[in-house]
Amino acid sequence: MRRLAVLRSPVGAASAVLLAVLLALAIFAPLLWGDRAGAIDTDAIQQGPSAEHLLGTDQLGRDIFYRVLVATRLTIGLALLATLIGVVTGLILGSAPSVLPRWAARIVTSAVNIAVAFPGLLLALFFAVIFGTGTVGAVLAIAFAIAPSFARLTQTLTASVSGRDFIKAARVCGVGRFRLLTRHVLPNIAEPLVINATLVAGSALTAFAGLSFLGIGVQAPSYDWGRLLGEGLSRIYVSPAPALGPAIAVVLAGLAFNLFGEAAAARHRDQQPRGTAVRAPQSTGGTNESGLLTVRNLHVTFPGGISPVRGVSFTVHNGEMIGVVGESGSGKSLTALAVSRLVEHPGTVTADTLRFNGKPLDQTPDRELGTRLAMVFQDPMTSFNPTRRIGGQVAEVSEVHQGLSRKAALRKAIGRLEAVRIPEPERRAKQYPHEFSGGMRQRAMIAMGLMGEPQLVIADEPTTALDVTVQREVLKLLARIREERGAAVLLISHDITVVAQTCDRVLVMYAGRIVEELPTDELFTAARHPYTTALLKAVPDLDTDRDAPLAVIPGRPPEPGEIGQGCPFAPRCPLADDQCRTEEPELEPFGDGHRVACWKSETELAGAR
Repeated sequence: MRRLAVLRSPVGAASAVLLAVLLALAIFAPLLWGDRAGAIDTDAIQQGPSAEHLLGTDQLGRDIFYRVLVATRLTIGLALLATLIGVVTGLILGSAPSVLPRWAARIVTSAVNIAVAFPGLLLALFFAVIFGTGTVGAVLAIAFAIAPSFARLTQTLTASVSGRDFIKAARVCGVGRFRLLTRHVLPNIAEPLVINATLVAGSALTAFAGLSFLGIGVQAPSYDWGRLLGEGLSRIYVSPAPALGPAIAVVLAGLAFNLFGEAAAARHRDQQPRGTAVRAPQSTGGTNESGLLTVRNLHVTFPGGISPVRGVSFTVHNGEMIGVVGESGSGKSLTALAVSRLVEHPGTVTADTLRFNGKPLDQTPDRELGTRLAMVFQDPMTSFNPTRRIGGQVAEVSEVHQGLSRKAALRKAIGRLEAVRIPEPERRAKQYPHEFSGGMRQRAMIAMGLMGEPQLVIADEPTTALDVTVQREVLKLLARIREERGAAVLLISHDITVVAQTCDRVLVMYAGRIVEELPTDELFTAARHPYTTALLKAVPDLDTDRDAPLAVIPGRPPEPGEIGQGCPFAPRCPLADDQCRTEEPELEPFGDGHRVACWKSETELAGAR
């Protein structure tokens, strides 16, 4: 019913009726009136409109009204053929940069950009000269004039989808570029592409009629509306009807396609969710060369010298659960993407050491990374492909990396859905993401990670936007996975109390760096960095004075491009002095398993708690 919603508007309904009439004429007019349209009557040459000939006759006495009706098939058919060729060509050119090597993608994109700079009619005339006059030449000319603008549209839509979490999840699974394009990207941009193809069909029809009117389109003895218009124009001052008939047909058909496309586009815009956004990436920290995941001096840099992640170092050991906390923009998620090999061009990832399971990350095969490392993204609604069923998406890991058949992979996916406590897993596997609640989508995302044999689970804000009951269920599920499978967990969260209750160690990040690392059992008693203590004070508890205003951290975190000399927290720190404002401290040992990046002495920091 959603696809028929366009018919509910007056414009959509009227244009649909007009399109249906045109389709009926294209099918039946040549059968019903083909003989009458081709009948020559030398006694009725170039007559004006009459009861017998509604639009008059041509130079051979043929009835122009019937010729206009019969020409509907050729006119509509050639316009749709040109649209199909142009749309397919544009789709290929627009999606090619997603699967080609970067140098080839730049060539294709540059060629499309150059072609788009020229008006469509100029391109059509240019190609008409190349392909020659006639039906074939006109079809190809119109098609290749359509292709550049449709390619640009495809590129834009592809780029808008490529940053979504479910695309990143597919990359983590090791899905190839071509399969990623055909199964994840194109289905999600199909609706706007079809709508725009409808609009393009109207433009192609009028452009084709224009070429035939100029004599470089359909040639005698065939005829379309443009050719009939050209023949009638020579008599317009004597008898305008022979020219007005095909002209009105061109206008009505063009309006039908364009209005239907506009109505569909308006309905599509109305159905888009408003006020939603995909959260931006962020990061993590530690050291020690013998861990499951070893990161030393990690930097993520973007053009302009902007570094949202600056010198992060940490180690994750087998079976360990580490929490990463910090305000939005501190670099938590971007670090997670960097260690998952998901930072794309133009971002650049560099590190002195970046090893997973004993191998350099850039040398780890996709198959191993896709089965040994599981990524649980923070927004399960955008992490799943909305056009595919949950079971098929969860099963894809085993299809791609473990070589299972589709049926076997689906059976395994149902088992994993059951393992994460999703009720009626067989029925739920056939449903789409929008049919799941937020907590069920998050559990299904965890089930996807369990399709392999993950040694490390990176959970990026897994409890965001979930109620406290569901949050507890998700956290218990992660803890159970850790206990039963011996997997390490890297838990990224804004909620420092959640990390304190579930993790072994906590990494506190600010402005792209780790400012403190300590065991969680010491978090509320031994935290020393002013930022960590400020985060703890901002969390209310049962002893908080309800009459006093809640504690907040004054100011705001710096943007990646705003970080200058000195400690980035200095403008918000009550202990900051001149050294803090001019020199940035390194992360130094502060005790057993405890590191702090601060110039202040232990006595000064302890007194500030």
